[in-house]
Amino acid sequence: MSEEEKGNAPGSIGVVVIGRNEGERLKVCFSSLGAITGNAVYVDSGSTDDSVGMARAKGIEVVELDMRVPFTAARARNEGLRRLRELAPHLTLVQFVDGDCEIVAGWIEEAAAWLAAHRDVAAVCGRRRERFPERSVYNMLCDIEWDTPSGEAKASGGDVLTRIDALAAVGGYRADLIAGEEPELCVRLRAAGWRVWRLDREMTLHDAAILRFGQWWKRTLRAGYAFAQGVDLHGAPPERHCVREARSAWFWGLWIPSAVLGASLLWGAWGAALLLVYPLQIVRLAARGGRAARENWWRAVFLVMGKFPEMLGQAKFLFHRHLGGTSRLIEYK
Repeated sequence: MSEEEKGNAPGSIGVVVIGRNEGERLKVCFSSLGAITGNAVYVDSGSTDDSVGMARAKGIEVVELDMRVPFTAARARNEGLRRLRELAPHLTLVQFVDGDCEIVAGWIEEAAAWLAAHRDVAAVCGRRRERFPERSVYNMLCDIEWDTPSGEAKASGGDVLTRIDALAAVGGYRADLIAGEEPELCVRLRAAGWRVWRLDREMTLHDAAILRFGQWWKRTLRAGYAFAQGVDLHGAPPERHCVREARSAWFWGLWIPSAVLGASLLWGAWGAALLLVYPLQIVRLAARGGRAARENWWRAVFLVMGKFPEMLGQAKFLFHRHLGGTSRLIEYK
């Protein structure tokens, strides 16, 4: 066995689970860790259920975050990795997983073997699937959102197997980001010469539990906040991180409504006819969907509707950035 293969063997892989009041979902997550449980750390962010007790009953090391400091998933992952390295400094890889996810059997071993054969890749992820897409249109939209192409990627999600040395070299996650911390990390990894890869393989089952419109709205508003943060950090050429997404939200969520208002003041009902651009955009997106008709239409409707909370999320970031507000996690569960 080569030194690289030894470094990616199961005994050299740790896992960091982050969660907050995940209940039974967290129990399923812990059960999916298998033999790697001995190198696992659970980071709890102020849970009021028995999350901490469940972790300790499994023999998993627990880090309880000081909630007097604003919580972010990025901060939780950094703290979990820091504790993992204290407990097991020989580890070379870390699997990050959210507490509402179950790791698919065989994923970690296959992903580790893939990294052993591709030394220029820092992070590898697979297909995250929604466990209950039939329970709501919002869950279904999450499942569609995560169905991204395999191969070299610009970013990973929260569930990812990463080289610890690569992560340490770029300073880990930015703890102050309330969303979009994974793509931002990948920007820095790629700038340092690493690659990010997505395998055509099942990785995790996720339970979004988004059953109400208000949850979807908050989640989408948080995405808009992340777009604005991304542009602020890495929007300049050549990366232009999140620039296209941010501009699209401003265009559909603010500039068109403003144009409609102005046209209506000038030409009355004829000006309001500009609103037809929204259903036309829905039709265009649905026609390009490439999935079942029902999924294409729902996706198109919510992509267009989502421009409004995305725009408001960016406005919220600008308020915090320029007028001295405090960034707080936008929770949807």
